[in-house]
Amino acid sequence: MLNFDRKTLFIILGVMILMNILLGGRSIEGILYALPGVIVAMTFHEFAHAWVATKLGDETPRLQGRLTLNPLNHIDPVGLICLVLLGFGWGKPVQITPRNFDGKYSLSKAEAIVAAAGPIMNFIIAFIFLIILAIFGLKTTIITTTTKTIYSILLSIITVNLGLGVFNLIPIYPLDGSKVLNHFLSYKAKEWIINNQLVLTIIVFFIVFYTDVIPYISTYILTGMTWIVNLIIGLFI
Repeated sequence: MLNFDRKTLFIILGVMILMNILLGGRSIEGILYALPGVIVAMTFHEFAHAWVATKLGDETPRLQGRLTLNPLNHIDPVGLICLVLLGFGWGKPVQITPRNFDGKYSLSKAEAIVAAAGPIMNFIIAFIFLIILAIFGLKTTIITTTTKTIYSILLSIITVNLGLGVFNLIPIYPLDGSKVLNHFLSYKAKEWIINNQLVLTIIVFFIVFYTDVIPYISTYILTGMTWIVNLIIGLFI
C-alpha cells in the first residue's frame, strides 16, 4: 500500500525546479512580471476557502487569521516558488473543522463547496482583470515602457489565476479537485484513490510539467472569457 508522502513530493518538486532552471526556465524579467499575479492568485484563492467555510458556520479560518486579504497570511513559500518557476503551485492550506458546519449541507457536500470556492475565485479574478485589461487597451493610445509593464502585470494576473484555478481542480490529493470529486465517489472508489494517491500524484505532476494540459485548458477558458468581455464592452461602446 502506498501512502501520500510529503517528503517524496518535495523531492520530486525539487528535481523538477532544478531541471526547469537548467533547461533555461523563466527569465528574471518573467519572474518579476509573474510575482504580482502569483500573489493575487494565492491570496484570493485561500481567502475564498476561508470566507466560504466561515459562511457555512466554521469559525476556524477566522480564528486562525485567514479571513483576510493580507498575502502574508496565505502564501506558502514552497508553493510560491513552484508557481513562479514551474507554473503551478499552492498557497498555505486553510484549516477547517467540518463538525462546525451549520448542517445545511451534508459533510462531504460542505467540504466540496469550500474546496471549489478557491478555483472559482481564481476564475472570477481572472475575468475581472480581463475586463480591466480590455479597458486599459482601449484607453491606451501611446505604447511606452510603463504601459507595456502594466499590460504584462495585468496579463500575468489573468494567466496565473486561470492556471491556478485549473490546476487545483485536478482531482488528486491534496488539490481542491480531490475534495470536490470525493463528494460524488463511492466508498470503494475513495479507498482505491487513498491507497494509490502517491502514484497518482506523481503521474499527474509529471503530466502537468511535461505537457501543455494546464495551458491548453486555461487558453480554452480564456478564449471563452474574452468573447464574453468583448460582448459586454461592445454594449457600452
